[in-house]
Amino acid sequence: MRKITIRLLTRLPTKYVTIGLLLIIALFVYGILGSYFIMHLNIIDSIYYSIITMATVGYGDYTPHTGIQKIFATTLALSGVALLAYVFNIMLTSFQEKMSTYSKGARKMKTIEDMDDYYIICGFGRVGKVVFDELNKRKQNIIVIEKKEEICNNIEESSSVVSIHKDASEDNLISKLAGERCNSVIVSTGDDVNNLFIVLTIRETNPDAWIVTRASKVENIPRLKKAGADKVVSPEISGGQDMFFESTNPYLLRITVKHTVDQIYDEFKVINKYDCSLETIDYHIPGVETPLTREIYVTRLADGKKYYNYLQTHDDQRQALDTLYRTTNNIHSHLILGQDKESFENLIKDLKEIEEIIGINLTNEEIAKITRKEDSN
Repeated sequence: MRKITIRLLTRLPTKYVTIGLLLIIALFVYGILGSYFIMHLNIIDSIYYSIITMATVGYGDYTPHTGIQKIFATTLALSGVALLAYVFNIMLTSFQEKMSTYSKGARKMKTIEDMDDYYIICGFGRVGKVVFDELNKRKQNIIVIEKKEEICNNIEESSSVVSIHKDASEDNLISKLAGERCNSVIVSTGDDVNNLFIVLTIRETNPDAWIVTRASKVENIPRLKKAGADKVVSPEISGGQDMFFESTNPYLLRITVKHTVDQIYDEFKVINKYDCSLETIDYHIPGVETPLTREIYVTRLADGKKYYNYLQTHDDQRQALDTLYRTTNNIHSHLILGQDKESFENLIKDLKEIEEIIGINLTNEEIAKITRKEDSN
């Protein structure tokens, strides 16, 4: 406790304490000069009289007699009381604030110690807030490290959410927290240089930590990967992809079908016939609303043929795909990018001849109801 008290006292607001001490010294000089010239005391007695008067002790061995002496003694005593009260009040208030901060920090660390697994978010800007909301919605344990105090104060804390007011790029706390109990570190500050320093700091002491970082500029992605980031996400790229899909929305078709692995190439030949591209495939597991999604982005017939031949020559991959198809009762959805409405109409017409079409532009919830029925049968 003594060490903690000393540490807190050494961190008092020196600006206000210094001003108070300077005023006390100025008052002390005023007292000595006044005692010497007004009270007509020698230097030693002047020092003595100034101290006892400022401290309002007043032993009575020196008594003011004239009016000017009484005014001097009164101003010295009142000023001494006021200044001493001011300085001690600052010291006491600051000490209490530091004790409160220390106690609050201790409670935060105790909460973190009680967490089995947690995610760390460095930077609580727009990107960090979105990540936080997604994690919080899934009831995950979250530690937010943010250098702006007002932002930390606005984060509602609980047994699963802790906010820490620190600069992750300058403090080693992040290295201690990114240990075995940390599922992932999300570095989401808006400054790529800060992100780079944070990644380096974590990776230096935690070689197995899973680090996902934001890159504000595309050219910094390779640097962040070299620094040790496992994944680098660029809002510039992802935002461009979102704009692409929004711009192509009138020409996107989600078609839910049922067929076996043997029909993959025949299906793709129809898609390619109408100059359409296969963007993604969603595999619908019975009873699970969110599908397993694979990004494809296949446009050339040669690529489809190449993949089909690969399955014919690699039994392990063929068996794995067969297992996935059996798990989903051969039900899956294709996101197809086409040229126009007429192409889609012809595409659907041809696909009906080679496979079962379950629905067009169905939601995941609607498909989940269908797969549950299929599974019960």
